[in-house]
Amino acid sequence: MQTQRNGNVDQTYMKAEQKAAQYLQQLMEEVNNQTYANRLANDFHEWKKDHIHHPLKRFISYSTKSYAKHYQGYLSQLDTSGKLERYLERSIAYLYMRDLGKALNSQGTQERINKVVQSIKPKLLAKTSDSPELFSMSSLYKEAQKEGIELTMIWVMNKLKDVSAHIPEVMDAEQAKRKLIKLIAGVLMHAVEEMPESITNEERKQRLDQAIRLGYCYGMTYPFIDDLLDAKVLSEEETKQYTNNIRTALTTGVVPDLGVWEGENGELITYIHKELREAFEYITSQQTAENLTSFLEQAYVFFQAQESDRLKSLDNKGYTNEELYIPVILKSASSRFIARSVLSTEEDEGFEERTFFYGIYNQLSDDFSDMFDDLKNGAVTPYTYFLQHHKHRSDLLNPFELYWAVITYLLHDVYEKDELTREVILDRAINGLKRYKEKNGLKRYNEVMGVFAPKNSAFHQLVQNMVKKADEVDFLDKLLRDHMLAELKKNKQEKEEFSSTVKEVRGTLNNVLPLLKEDSIENDPIIDAANHSLEGDGKRLRPIIMWMVGVKGYGLDEKEIFPLLKSLEYMHTASLIFDDLPSQDNASYRRGRPTLHRIHPIATAELTGLFLTQRAIKEQTSLQAFKPEKVVEVIRYSAKLTEEMCKGQEMDLSSRGEALSLQQLNELCYFKTGLAFEAALVMPAILANVGEAEITRLKAFAYHAGIAFQIKDDLLDVEGDETKLGKSAGMDEENNSSTFVTVLGINEAKKEMWQHYCKAMEELENLPPQLRFLTFLLNYMIHRDY
Repeated sequence: MQTQRNGNVDQTYMKAEQKAAQYLQQLMEEVNNQTYANRLANDFHEWKKDHIHHPLKRFISYSTKSYAKHYQGYLSQLDTSGKLERYLERSIAYLYMRDLGKALNSQGTQERINKVVQSIKPKLLAKTSDSPELFSMSSLYKEAQKEGIELTMIWVMNKLKDVSAHIPEVMDAEQAKRKLIKLIAGVLMHAVEEMPESITNEERKQRLDQAIRLGYCYGMTYPFIDDLLDAKVLSEEETKQYTNNIRTALTTGVVPDLGVWEGENGELITYIHKELREAFEYITSQQTAENLTSFLEQAYVFFQAQESDRLKSLDNKGYTNEELYIPVILKSASSRFIARSVLSTEEDEGFEERTFFYGIYNQLSDDFSDMFDDLKNGAVTPYTYFLQHHKHRSDLLNPFELYWAVITYLLHDVYEKDELTREVILDRAINGLKRYKEKNGLKRYNEVMGVFAPKNSAFHQLVQNMVKKADEVDFLDKLLRDHMLAELKKNKQEKEEFSSTVKEVRGTLNNVLPLLKEDSIENDPIIDAANHSLEGDGKRLRPIIMWMVGVKGYGLDEKEIFPLLKSLEYMHTASLIFDDLPSQDNASYRRGRPTLHRIHPIATAELTGLFLTQRAIKEQTSLQAFKPEKVVEVIRYSAKLTEEMCKGQEMDLSSRGEALSLQQLNELCYFKTGLAFEAALVMPAILANVGEAEITRLKAFAYHAGIAFQIKDDLLDVEGDETKLGKSAGMDEENNSSTFVTVLGINEAKKEMWQHYCKAMEELENLPPQLRFLTFLLNYMIHRDY
């Protein structure tokens, strides 16, 4: 069976190679005879009637480009000028052609495109501001809620987080994440397109779940096969071993065991092998026998074509045009066949031909945009090789000319001169050149055009005139791509700054929290006990939040509010000491060390908790840089906070063994956890003289954030690793406590956590922008593993 499958994939590759060679020969004849230039010039003359306008009108149109970085304003401007529907039509039509392999001259396809346009138009215009919500976790979760696939969305978001954490530093984590999301969206689009109108809600939910999981599993190959190998993270020997394992999986249908990994990247490869094996096994488990064969064959074609290019060297002066272009045709076509095959969907008439011929069009466009990055990395593409060797190799095909020959072939021989197809493809071509010119500047653009200018000077001048004068060639996917990348990069930078600040503030707190003994007292067990609890490996989350809100959010002086930070940590540590007592939770470990009552008498532990509570008040009285009435208000708030936290702990103790309702659990959580988060936000806000309305919103945010935090704690008590938690797992079950997990079950508890996450995000949107960093706090709360 294995030998037969080996033969099948090799035979499939040879057939695909022969077909690609025939296609390349047709394109080369178009270039050599220059027939493409005349045919495409006629297309451009028809096309430009809708894209070349009076100079004043063009100026007004171009003025909307300033909104490209603020997609809401840009879309609103298009709508006001009556251009939005046409913009959306070409954008959706392009996706139907590229991702679904559809023929745009089909009445059914046109009706579907129009339906999608009418569906997404109000959604795109419904946003009220240029917020990053379009790609936020909360917005994605809300969409999943509408479809009943919340758990699927939780799963994939956790997976994306995990993948990002394992991307080697030399690779671009943002690009990897974007590619993964794009692949998931592509497979999801296939699944939605194939759903009949009569589908039941349950079946729709199952198909959406399957599509998201399949999209993720297929998408995993990009960061952890293509990008990993291109980035040369692995040594030569590791690369050989890794590619052999991949080839074995594709030829046998079974992922081989990793075995002993010889190389310095063993930990990374172990993780990747586990994830890719799970992904591969999920994909293959969803296929019929016939579709599984097709999937493995197309995946093998893609991998072999990629390997063929990856093994090339720019220093080799002897590659033929066939060696340069056939792998490009194969990998660009097979990648689309794979996306279709993983869903086991039926193919439309002509799908295979359209998809095979179309792929190189997109690939040559992408390679043009990336040529200098590819050149820097030593990658062989038609563009980098031509740049390097065209002066000494007159036989080399100009890839830019071939690109226009591909467009001509698609318009005339594949899509049968369809007007909408012409509109979309030529829009896309001119848009790509405009974007390249804008990104790289006029000087670099002219230098590139000097190298790649087609032989037909009249055609070249026509194209350049279109680049200079044509408008209304933008696409929604490019706008959203730019926005997504900008947000990912911005979030990464802000997250790094947030993490750096957290580390710095935690370090400072760790230095100032320990209490000094009075000179007259050599042996003070209370101070020793307090320092034992304070010096543990605590997260210091609450005082860190307080520092961020006070200093970054409201501009308070860092030195002046440190007594407030210390007071909050003393209060929190005191509450932990009391919680851990045998009469309450009877915990053995806290912050990675034995709990206080295990190394000191119980009475000393009790007195130490009381001592720290009073020490907190003492710290608050030293807030001398603020108005006395505000300090008194902080102390009053703090005293009430302590009262409420005691009530919460009493509620917890008295409810042991009882089955609480969700409402009771939320109330308990607010008193035990939410109030401490509220204090971290409200106390510095009081000192900053913030208005009551904003404080109310801060409290609402803290309420939902606190519950989300507690649910994560409950989940970690069941699923967490004790070595990371720094405390005993399973304590809730041991104490017979009602938790979100015992009341709701694990899956429903996860959904409840995300529900409160979304509500907290909604409150955050109504708070000042300088408190945006609280987004990272929320993300930490739900993604932490300790």
